[in-house]
Amino acid sequence: MNLANGLLNLTNWVGNVIMPTVAGLFGAAAIYHFSKGRHYQHLAHAALASLMCSGLLRVLESFSNQAAWDNPDRYWISILTLVNWVGNVLLPLYGVLQVVLAVTHYAGLLERMTVGEAWVRNLVAAMCSFGLSGLLRLGEFWIQHGTAGVP
Repeated sequence: MNLANGLLNLTNWVGNVIMPTVAGLFGAAAIYHFSKGRHYQHLAHAALASLMCSGLLRVLESFSNQAAWDNPDRYWISILTLVNWVGNVLLPLYGVLQVVLAVTHYAGLLERMTVGEAWVRNLVAAMCSFGLSGLLRLGEFWIQHGTAGVP
């Protein structure tokens, strides 16, 4: 084994194993701080940054493996893949978020209660806890079953 392979393996291990694990811990700490009414934003941002590190590593891997290093269309293929990903993944998710926000605002839900009320804060913390637990279990399932479980 040479230094380049060692650095590649270290990068993959840190980006694909350690950073999502740390993101789960930061997420759990953010939910705990939120449920107690403390400042939680720095922990939530740390969780998102940890996931972004792993996600950006995955995106760069997929973009670089689409064409050979000497293929003149390599940049075009990467840009086309980015446009497809934004159009087929990000924009539908953003649209769903906007529909949920529109229904919430139309119902006046956000005008009648604030997250500062204890029961709302506890309910949101419970939903976040269950959601994060489900995501962590899903990731654990994918890791145990190898890359065959991840599309």
